[in-house]
Amino acid sequence: MKLDDIAKKANVSKSAVSLALSGKPGISSETRDKILRIVKETGYIPRSMVKAEQVYGSSKKILRFLVFSDARFIGLQYHKQPFFMELIHYIEEHCRKMGYSLMFSTVDITQFDKDIAKLNDEVEHSGIILLGTNLEKKQIEEIGENNPNLVVLDTYVHELNVDFVVMNNIMGAYQASAYLVEQGHKHIGYVQSEYRMHNFENRKRGFQKAKEEYGFVSMEEDVFLMSPTVLSSQERFQKEIQKKMDKNETLPTALFCENDYLAISVIKSLHEIGLRVPDDISVIGFDNIKESVVISPELTTVHVDKETLAAKAVEQLIRLIEEKDKMGIKTVVDTKIIERKSVKKFSV
Repeated sequence: MKLDDIAKKANVSKSAVSLALSGKPGISSETRDKILRIVKETGYIPRSMVKAEQVYGSSKKILRFLVFSDARFIGLQYHKQPFFMELIHYIEEHCRKMGYSLMFSTVDITQFDKDIAKLNDEVEHSGIILLGTNLEKKQIEEIGENNPNLVVLDTYVHELNVDFVVMNNIMGAYQASAYLVEQGHKHIGYVQSEYRMHNFENRKRGFQKAKEEYGFVSMEEDVFLMSPTVLSSQERFQKEIQKKMDKNETLPTALFCENDYLAISVIKSLHEIGLRVPDDISVIGFDNIKESVVISPELTTVHVDKETLAAKAVEQLIRLIEEKDKMGIKTVVDTKIIERKSVKKFSV
């Protein structure tokens, strides 16, 4: 039986079959389950798996990249989001350099227990890189119970005896706030994701730490809630800013945004209501995604070294696989400010 036959039997495209067999995102969990069921029933062996065994001798050279999708932040199309797109590219690259192949598994977080059990019935792997962005401590703990070779990427839990790799969120937000103060800003607003997670909470801590140290003004009414995954303008934010202007309330001279999506959305939103960035309000983001140089003005942001995050995750996982009596490692990768055109020096 060929790939075409599987596609016809499942009533899907060949590309959908390829995505299901490789474990890559881009199709629904229902479609994936349907294709894999047909594959099991027919005994079809994907060429990619045959090739992997021919090259590596066994499936012991296969690593799994595991993602739990949800409707709030990490959807099925997460791999098309700039931050994750870059991260995945570097993970694949470093796996290849280390002589390992990488397979993908995207499962629905609403069926967490069911899908965790299913993982053990799928293609054998030597270890897992888990994208932990949207996961809680208990969920990570459950995954680790049956998967000792586990590295969690993009979140951090101090108490768990698990390997973690994460960017220094507190440092990044502190750097951004300090940079705004250095540019003369004394009234700084905070643009916050309406969905909360470990990274965002730590960025808020970094902002508060800088506020305590530098003494800039940032009041409760200077906090704006927005969706963290929308690159277009957002009406709720526009209404809040417009309301302040109508009441002749003082606007912050600068806004710190918890990620670049928020920052880009802020720039577009302000432009539509007649406020110019950075002439009227300065804006700084976090992540340094590729889109930050496409927006006008180009976005000043906190740089997250995605290649280093990826390299450390792969290296730590291979160490877990190949060494005995290993101690857990928690890696924090520092950040730096990338100066562009969305922040200007402020003077009274």
